[in-house]
Amino acid sequence: MSTKPVLQISNATFEVNGSQGESRTLWSNLSLEVQPHEFIAVIGSNGSGKTSLLKAILGQEPISSGTIKINAKPIHRGNGKVGYIPQHRVIDGATPLRARDLIRFGLDGQRFGFGLPSVLNRKKVDRVLASVDAEAFAKKTIGQLSGGELQRLRVGQAVIGEPDLILADEPLSALDLHQQKTIADLLDRERREHNAAVLFVTHDVNPILDYVDRVLYLANGKFKIGTPDEVLTSEVLTELYGTPVDVLRNQGRIVVVGTHEHDHHPDEEWN
Repeated sequence: MSTKPVLQISNATFEVNGSQGESRTLWSNLSLEVQPHEFIAVIGSNGSGKTSLLKAILGQEPISSGTIKINAKPIHRGNGKVGYIPQHRVIDGATPLRARDLIRFGLDGQRFGFGLPSVLNRKKVDRVLASVDAEAFAKKTIGQLSGGELQRLRVGQAVIGEPDLILADEPLSALDLHQQKTIADLLDRERREHNAAVLFVTHDVNPILDYVDRVLYLANGKFKIGTPDEVLTSEVLTELYGTPVDVLRNQGRIVVVGTHEHDHHPDEEWN
């Protein structure tokens, strides 16, 4: 089993320009090493830079300074060692793409078209369909599927190539509690079976709290990294936000009071 970091972020700073040309630092001097098998929750209030962090790791957005490496190599777009689960979006009901085709994109999405058919690829798709409990609707078009079914397919698409790093961007949004548990269980099982690391962006840590090894909390251009018990405290969050914040614990759930934490909208200008 490898003990080398899957992801290395060193002294990274990310700045964005707003609609009026103003510049804002979302996070600065961020350093983080993620080991194989780790499950890290990325949390923060509206506009704290959670999605931007994933885009930077994917090579879709440049950082202002610092370095990001995957398996000790500089990042690049289309890295087959990285699986990505995007935020939930409503699908056009007329879309002809079948469920199994969406899974297949995880193998062929970096090339034009689907590539040549092969027995091996068909077996991989069948295996992943079974692993995400999607065999019953494998031949349905994705426009016919529920939000939970579609998210299970997106998980399958992200993991079919057995990536070393899985990036999940609010994968539980718009799902009911049962569907949330299904998706969280799938990702936890995947990282255990294939020793993958998971970076899981969320505005609510409770559905994944049982799986989380560490929390990366972003706020006001600053950050804290540690176990949930180390980071999710009134003292730490008050320091990050610069204003009184209460962290309440009740029957195993964590509630943050005093921020706009739960007003998250995926289309917010500052990510």
